[in-house]
Amino acid sequence: MQMHRALSLGLAVILTPAALPASGQSSAFPNRGVTLIVPFAPGATTDVLGRLIAQKLSEAWGQPVVVENRTGASGTIGLAAVAKAPADGYTLGMMIVSNATHAAMYGAKSPIDLIKDFAPVTHAASQPYLLFVNASLPVRSVRDLVALARARPGELTYGSSGVGSVLHLAGELLAAQAKVKLTHVPYKGAAPALSDVAGGHIAMLFTTRVTAQSLLASGKVRALAVTSSERVAGIPDVPTVRESGVTGPFEVNGWYGLSTAAGAPAPVVERLSAEINRVLKLPDVRDRMQASGTLTVGSTPAQFGELLRNEIQKWRRIIEQAGISPGTR
Repeated sequence: MQMHRALSLGLAVILTPAALPASGQSSAFPNRGVTLIVPFAPGATTDVLGRLIAQKLSEAWGQPVVVENRTGASGTIGLAAVAKAPADGYTLGMMIVSNATHAAMYGAKSPIDLIKDFAPVTHAASQPYLLFVNASLPVRSVRDLVALARARPGELTYGSSGVGSVLHLAGELLAAQAKVKLTHVPYKGAAPALSDVAGGHIAMLFTTRVTAQSLLASGKVRALAVTSSERVAGIPDVPTVRESGVTGPFEVNGWYGLSTAAGAPAPVVERLSAEINRVLKLPDVRDRMQASGTLTVGSTPAQFGELLRNEIQKWRRIIEQAGISPGTR
């Protein structure tokens, strides 16, 4: 009897979840519903991508993957919910480049730390920006624009979607690399800023091709360059900023990624990364995102973690060089 009890206790210890091998943890995941938090409003690219990923994962797993839109504070409210969730991989969050610029701007004042509070899962997609100018501005290239800015220091204005936004910092990066003085005019979104570029109220704006599509087709704005490191399929005649004569590194992309709470089991994070990367390679997902000017990517957790660190460092350097703070214009 005692021998039977001892064997039973030993078997119970062996079969506890903590004693299972790492492969056992990942193969059992998920055994219930998963939540994907999108920290921005429904309908935006982040939401569209998140819902596509959620749908495909749900179909593959046979478990619900529920998308929750938790907006506010430049995405901080939604991501804070991810950071505070149990570290089991069952709560995911969408991250975008503006989360990195917000982290660079606010530093320790931010309620979340993108590096310490999250376990990166994958770099899901990338969306380059283009530099658009008013069609009547006497420039045909970035080289022409730089020459004009040097001849009229401080007179050329550029819009953005707000102080500290990636569109603002892209302008500061251009000014720093080209060694020119540009004047920033913040707006409550890229659309009204682009409208003022077309109307001749400001000279230029960095924004996405989709945002500017109708005004570009009507000839009211002109695309000078793309902010990615390479030319983009679909607009092969538009050169990169660096090709156009700006010395030094210049790459600005509107990236999208997924993370979960820090401390999530590594096998679970690896499984999430592999599954999401598989989804990103599906032709219908790839084609749907390409239609909005977004390229699906996919990466390892380590690669996405490195991207996060590099982006925060890059934008913090630009913010410090330009003397930008939340109260500046």
